[in-house]
Amino acid sequence: MTIFNLLAFTLGGPEVIIVLVLILLLFGAKRIPKLAKSIGQATGELKKGRLESEKEMNDAKKASEVEPTENKE
Repeated sequence: MTIFNLLAFTLGGPEVIIVLVLILLLFGAKRIPKLAKSIGQATGELKKGRLESEKEMNDAKKASEVEPTENKE
């Protein structure tokens, strides 16, 4: 990636304030705590799923590294 691509998506102080004001206007002050709670729960579920997926992949990798047993004839 170029530096321009990275800088294109950074938010400064004024942009953050504008986004917060828009959220306040769209959802209202009473719904923001519920929205924040649901976002937090969704983030927790995504993290839990990611960790489970990583654990399964690590277990599968360890299982594939085990040497196969020799055939007795």
